[in-house]
Amino acid sequence: MSASLSRPRVGVWLIGARGSVATTVVTGCAAVAAGLHPPTGMVTETPAFTGSGLPALSDLVFGGHDTLDCPLPKRAETLTAGGVLPPGIATAVTAELAAADREIRPGGPTPGDARNQAELITTFAADIRDFVHRHELARAVVVNVASTEPASQGPDAPLPASTLYALAALRAGCPYVNFTPSEGMHHPFAAGEAARSGLPHAGRDGKTGQTLLRAVLGPMFAQRALRVRAWSGTNLLGGGDGAALADPAAAAAKNAGKERVLADTLGTVPEGEVHIDDVPALGDWKTAWDHIAFDGFLGTRMILQTIWQGCDSALAAPLVLDLARLTARAHETGLSGPLGALGFYFKDPVGEGPSGLSEQYEELLRFGRSLGPGERQGQREGQREGEGEGQGEGQGDGGGEGRDAGSVSGPEVTGEAR
Repeated sequence: MSASLSRPRVGVWLIGARGSVATTVVTGCAAVAAGLHPPTGMVTETPAFTGSGLPALSDLVFGGHDTLDCPLPKRAETLTAGGVLPPGIATAVTAELAAADREIRPGGPTPGDARNQAELITTFAADIRDFVHRHELARAVVVNVASTEPASQGPDAPLPASTLYALAALRAGCPYVNFTPSEGMHHPFAAGEAARSGLPHAGRDGKTGQTLLRAVLGPMFAQRALRVRAWSGTNLLGGGDGAALADPAAAAAKNAGKERVLADTLGTVPEGEVHIDDVPALGDWKTAWDHIAFDGFLGTRMILQTIWQGCDSALAAPLVLDLARLTARAHETGLSGPLGALGFYFKDPVGEGPSGLSEQYEELLRFGRSLGPGERQGQREGQREGEGEGQGEGQGDGGGEGRDAGSVSGPEVTGEAR
């Protein structure tokens, strides 16, 4: 995608860069930037964010890591055949897909990979830094959109792949967003490194369908003083997501975020479970059922049932673009640490923030306003005045820029079990 030479370009480095979500992100960004489709689903393209100083879609440059070798143009053809992408769009943006595909580097660890964990992190970080330098990018945001992985098996187990990528992002001086339920920056070791890095980060597990609805309905029951006795759900998934979540350990990691939304909005976890079934014939489409049993006045027992049918990739892609732009702007303005104001997008958000979707949306709008050039300038002037009086405890000018490749400290990461 071309960009004006007077505007800095921003990199979006996707983990799982040849998957359905990543392919839809790249295709959608190119199509919207070219005016071929409206930005449906992109909150950052609404009038509320006009003054937030976010990077333009035409200024985003894509790259990433993946263990797959199917080129993005071919992947886009498959998604078009499956009804995920509209006819003709993949052809119209073939050049942009090919450009992004040239920036995808081999991920890992793969079966038979002889590299230890330290070597993998070093390689991944070097790939990201090279991407930034070759394209003369102002900054890059690393976003994990890979398949869900099982939770790690304790402190002595090897670091999960998602955490290796998260550590590589820190070493490359890049903000990090975890759109998956995988551990990533949540791993105890990575969490400590993130705190020391001074980089903003957000996550985890994008709130796209069933849990989005739960975040709306949960507060409704609580606010109307209706007691929820049981809340059960079933998901029918196809594609790579369905196959990955057929692993009970991966499904457990996914369901933890769904349960957290109910706990946060209802104040308790009602009876019931979420079941996830792999149905390959559904492809990238999914169906989610919820069965809610609740008590009304005088103990009258009632039931609400919902059905959600949609395409995960099309639901997720606009959120990934929102998050990349918001996180890049947060980094530019010097923010660091967990971006709790982005909880609107996640099942299991980092940092502090409300749990109901409506309140999360208001928090997001406040955050967007705070990113505006005028607002940030006023905050910096107030900070300097406070420092002049000996009371300032804010960050210095480079507080949000992170540190360079060798900056991640702490215990040495090796290929041995930790």
